[in-house]
Amino acid sequence: MKNAHLLLMVMAMAMFTMSSCSVIEGIFKAGAVVGIISVIVVILVIIWLISLFRGK
Repeated sequence: MKNAHLLLMVMAMAMFTMSSCSVIEGIFKAGAVVGIISVIVVILVIIWLISLFRGK
């Protein structure tokens, strides 16, 4: 339980020391990376399904 309080305190300190613009920038960068990875995974799954059905 003490570790959870320490983690919350560290997160709170990080939030207060960062400017709001850099926090928003980080959120958008993370979202862009997740979006790109998601698109690549979906394309690979579609290719895999097409090759699965063509093999039979």
